[in-house]
Amino acid sequence: MIVTHGGNVLAVARERGWDWREILDLSASINPLGPSPAVRPAIEEALDRIALYPDQIPGELEQALADAWGVEPGQVMVGGGATELVHFLARAGWSGPAALAVPVWSEFYRAFPHALRVRADEPEKWPQRGLLVLSQPGNPTGLALPPEIVKRAIASREGPVLIDESFIEFTRLEPAVRWTLDHPNLLVLRSLSKFYALPGLRVGALVGSREWMRRLNRKREPWQVGTLAEAAALAAVRDTEHARRTREVVEQERQWLLEMLSTWNGLRVLPGEANFLLAYTDRPAAEVCEWFLERKILLRNCSRLPGVDGEAIRFAVRTRAENERFVETGRELFCAR
Repeated sequence: MIVTHGGNVLAVARERGWDWREILDLSASINPLGPSPAVRPAIEEALDRIALYPDQIPGELEQALADAWGVEPGQVMVGGGATELVHFLARAGWSGPAALAVPVWSEFYRAFPHALRVRADEPEKWPQRGLLVLSQPGNPTGLALPPEIVKRAIASREGPVLIDESFIEFTRLEPAVRWTLDHPNLLVLRSLSKFYALPGLRVGALVGSREWMRRLNRKREPWQVGTLAEAAALAAVRDTEHARRTREVVEQERQWLLEMLSTWNGLRVLPGEANFLLAYTDRPAAEVCEWFLERKILLRNCSRLPGVDGEAIRFAVRTRAENERFVETGRELFCAR
């Protein structure tokens, strides 16, 4: 399958001759409040060190993430974004059979092109051997897997489980990172692009047992995280007030959007738990996305993704002003009842 991503606002702006600031990008699900206010000063302070090599392994950041997530520092591997870590794992950490409990993040299809695809909502069909990849919450549906089913799958398997928690911080779901203390076959993927709004700096993390990390570190290339990225990530992770405010805003705005869109004809929105929503549409999703694009609003076409049953679009939960722009524009296409 062809792997596509959201967040192409700069390319769209160049192609159309638009100012990217005029485009409302709902195709990428990034913290609507942006990065922590502490990030910019941290980057500016770190500029004096860009003529020096960073640490080969970003130990200070791994320690900060371990503290924040309640695990041991030796359980965290930081890399150049979740994408880099997934491909590293596929290249150097696991070469056996794999299964994707779809839907999952599109990059997993490229990293594990020969993986078996099973439905996330049919756990009785999940294979017992090999690597099993899950998303919590689901991407792009935003729907959560019952924790008891996930725990049962981890405990009963003969192979490893990789849980993608790139959006977990936007939710009230129980994180799986702490389960790695008791389950040596569990790996958890985290992204600092979404919740911490740092996609341009490329920082992600993989969490697992000390034994898993020792095995992976033996094959790990040095200098995966640059000086400015580490400084920004440290500042972002330590700003707990910005994190609290983010969860509050996303929860409030997600509910507002669900209420507003419930009156639209030809659109069925799933009650997701992340900072995005998936909606099935009676119209071709490509036409819907093109219609909004002409009005400088980017949506994500999720039709034909494994595990997505029909014509579907995904859009981010943003600030009230941005959400109102989306709703007011969309009323023209999906006549409200």
